[in-house]
Amino acid sequence: MLTLLGNKHRLCDKISRRDALRIGALGVGGLTLADLLRADAQSGQSNSHKAVIMIYMCGAPSHQDMYDLKMDAPAEIRGEFRPIPTNVPGIEISEHMPRTAAIMDKLVPLRSVVGSPSGAHDSFICYTGHTTQNQPPGGWPSVGSVSSRVLGSTNESVPPFVGLSPDTGHPPYGSPGHPGYLGIAHAAFRPSGPARKDMVLNGITMDRLGDRQGLLANFDNLRRDVDASGTLEGLDTITQQAFGILTSSRLADALDLSKEDPETRERYGKGESKNYGDGAPRNLEHFLMARRLVEAGARVVSLNFGRWDFHSDNFGGLKNTHLPIFDRGIATLVEDLHERGLADDVSVVAWGEFGRTPRINKDGGRDHWPRVGGGLLAGGGMKTGQVIGATDRLGGEAVERPVHFGEVLATLYGNLGVDAKNVKLHDLAGRPQYLLDHQPMPELV
Repeated sequence: MLTLLGNKHRLCDKISRRDALRIGALGVGGLTLADLLRADAQSGQSNSHKAVIMIYMCGAPSHQDMYDLKMDAPAEIRGEFRPIPTNVPGIEISEHMPRTAAIMDKLVPLRSVVGSPSGAHDSFICYTGHTTQNQPPGGWPSVGSVSSRVLGSTNESVPPFVGLSPDTGHPPYGSPGHPGYLGIAHAAFRPSGPARKDMVLNGITMDRLGDRQGLLANFDNLRRDVDASGTLEGLDTITQQAFGILTSSRLADALDLSKEDPETRERYGKGESKNYGDGAPRNLEHFLMARRLVEAGARVVSLNFGRWDFHSDNFGGLKNTHLPIFDRGIATLVEDLHERGLADDVSVVAWGEFGRTPRINKDGGRDHWPRVGGGLLAGGGMKTGQVIGATDRLGGEAVERPVHFGEVLATLYGNLGVDAKNVKLHDLAGRPQYLLDHQPMPELV
């Protein structure tokens, strides 16, 4: 907890100067903005602003009902969905993803993602490209934390790594990606997580961040009073920068969707803001917020979407609760990035931790299947309008171009300007660690 101290005089709104600004744990494990900015100062700056938006689809969606339909398989395998053509000849996807189909030239479906260690629900491999086994001291860091450490911030008013995931009933579903051996200084800033209740500024909480007029008025009053008193004198530079994040309009503007063009907000839609079961919300406003955050300067934004663990009523759950909302969100985001000239700079990935069983169970669901899964890539200057990988007739095994999670992460790192196989960072035992053992995917260059 950081507190700006002063005398016992009262500010104009009758609170003590001592209580004027409290910055709590802004993320996992007690992260403060000062911690994050201290790490930024140590890591240097990058002139370019490449970014990644990672959409973690909690619980693992069924690849064979989205991007890899198996119409030649028996009924108990293929299910009830039918494929539709996309705007790229020869590529077909689920009938419940028409908006995605219409922009397939801007996308890359992955039909052969491998490397999941087990059928246990955990977002870890999506964020790191590693399993949880045999980790170095401190644990493997997520792509957002690595970007914070290696690249630093693009703007002192915006954290380099932002996680839009709220807390969830199953904790791994709510993870924005952990910092591992890089420490809490490089954890995600979470405006939808613990930071909401931990950040207090003259009675203004994150829940009232949408009230821009009131927020800025309180910022201005506090800044004016603090400057006049010289309270900031003697604080280290990092702490002053932390204060600057909260008193700058840049981060607040990015999080304030009322600043967005109404037509664009309508285009994205709202989705569902409440968590789905023990998973994440199906919140379309997070897609828009992610775009606004990377425009403002964030390097990595992670968001979690839904709960795709349909052990029963798989097809009803997909077509009635998840696919239409996801279809709208991903298609709108990708189109928006292209229209804004950001498609070469911002990479998008949407995926889960494994696939689903080829055979439909007695309850009409698909169970856990770590042997192969799917995913979707866009942007980042990648060669889009192609499918990578293939599974067998039943959708149970990768038979053409298996794509490891680590290859996807290496590609995303490359798009950010980080050579994942040659960059070395030190774990908590002081030993140098390479980020990944995999190379970027050559098909995307």
